Amino acid sequence: MKPFARFLLVGTVLAAGLSAVVPARAQSPDDLAPYKMIRSLQFVQDTVVLGDHSAMEMQRFLLTTIDERLRTAESSIFDDPRNVDAALVYAMSGGNPDTLEFLIRKDVDGHFDSRLTDALRNYLSGTGSQSVKSLAEIFPEYKRSRVGPYLALISANSVLRKDPALALSYFDWARLVAPGTIVEEAALRRSIYIASQAGWVDRSMAYANRYARRYLRSPYASQFADLFVTLAVDHFDKLDEKDILEVLSFMDVPRQREVYLRMARLAAISGQNKLASLAAERAQILSGDGESVPKVLADLYSGLASVPSGDVASAMETIVAIPDDKLSVKDRALKEAARAVAEEVLRAPVASAQKAEPLVTTVPEGEDASYDSLDAAETAARPSETPTDDATVADSAAGEPQKDAKDQKERASVDPAFDSFVSGGRSKLDEIDKLLEGEGT
Repeated sequence: MKPFARFLLVGTVLAAGLSAVVPARAQSPDDLAPYKMIRSLQFVQDTVVLGDHSAMEMQRFLLTTIDERLRTAESSIFDDPRNVDAALVYAMSGGNPDTLEFLIRKDVDGHFDSRLTDALRNYLSGTGSQSVKSLAEIFPEYKRSRVGPYLALISANSVLRKDPALALSYFDWARLVAPGTIVEEAALRRSIYIASQAGWVDRSMAYANRYARRYLRSPYASQFADLFVTLAVDHFDKLDEKDILEVLSFMDVPRQREVYLRMARLAAISGQNKLASLAAERAQILSGDGESVPKVLADLYSGLASVPSGDVASAMETIVAIPDDKLSVKDRALKEAARAVAEEVLRAPVASAQKAEPLVTTVPEGEDASYDSLDAAETAARPSETPTDDATVADSAAGEPQKDAKDQKERASVDPAFDSFVSGGRSKLDEIDKLLEGEGT
């Protein structure tokens, strides 16, 4: 017997919770009932999310083997409802959706519930919105069945944008009936996102806390880290720092440092300068003596947060001193953007090359001398503007109001230094926008 087949049989025994000795005549995968193979798949998938990443290869093997078994099985095998449920669970567990289509076409005996299969086909084909109503009608009937937890997951996914509260209720049910499984892991991870997007910060933090306690060794834990960072940055004003620390306390030092660095980066980009500084500082503290890259990144994100502060010059020195070879392409872009902003802040204004000539006007006798006129700063910015005829002088002396928009246009067209300053600033902003293109949550 091949090693994979031997592992399959062992997995089946373990998943079924059997303590008896393996039967004398070992079955080959072609003889196994689909529901037994699905138990092995579930066992392996749960093992993966609990931290045994070496089982991921077995998961791929099982999906392929089950696909072949379902396609080659006699129709009579689906007289057993457990095998019907197995085919549905396979389709909802990352299996080949074409296999479900194949089984439905062959189902002349009506083993499969057409309401359920139609809803699944719509969902798996990417048209989940069309299956929302049918799933809502079917779910109460199937919620306590073998397919209930998986059906709860896809029902939640189909409504999460339109009705986040209903989506969370589906996810909560999935977690309740399938604790410690890949179903609970997926439900928790997605619940964090939905609650955060809806502004339900307390619920989102509760889900994050549960996930950190249970599934930090899951291969999907990196997605959780990103979700948690976004939650902290988007809702920092509503969070207590101790709540963030509590979630991070379940992580080892390298994971904590990684999360703090991600948090500092996103906070700096989002303008949450206080959080960026705090997170960068904690990442620095958690960096070991021989670990230069985390410290470099913490310096960069701390410098980004310091640019809008009063000590721009010091922030500029810190940013410029960061070696490019220790930064990723995106972080080098951030560094260049921060440097460009800091340079603009520190650049001294360019004075006009020409000295303004005073504009002498005569106030007619009896008129109030406090008439509307250009102030000294505007006059200095328009050195070449002088009255061209008596009518112009008379209009100005009589208090003709000057319109801001017209004045600014005249000033920009007459003063090359002012025009250059505005154009240069816009150019720098365009540069920064390009550098930061693609950044964000």
